[in-house]
Amino acid sequence: MPAGASPKRERQYQKLKQEFEKTGRYQGRETEVAARVVNKQRSQFGETQEEKEKDRKGQSPDRNLPISNYQHLTISDIKPKLDSLSAAQKRQVRTYEQKHKNRKGVLDLLASGK
Repeated sequence: MPAGASPKRERQYQKLKQEFEKTGRYQGRETEVAARVVNKQRSQFGETQEEKEKDRKGQSPDRNLPISNYQHLTISDIKPKLDSLSAAQKRQVRTYEQKHKNRKGVLDLLASGK
């Protein structure tokens, strides 16, 4: 794992590597594949240096959303904030969600109007 990875991501990496070794998946490449999986998730959740730099420069893809720091929120964090949004703002969040994280829980909340 790269320097600067959180303890959570380090644990995730170790768990994936052990799982791949135990099941025989990706024989000889367990370490590489586990690192790639974890690094992809770090990037998606804005945990890499590149993503943090984009945030600092105002280039984060979630910068125009009505919910601040959206890309770092969990579904349970987002749920109460949806009630205060207009229909147009909910469409904006739905579009972002479909293009980036595509979390079924958030999309279901937006579809149900709750």
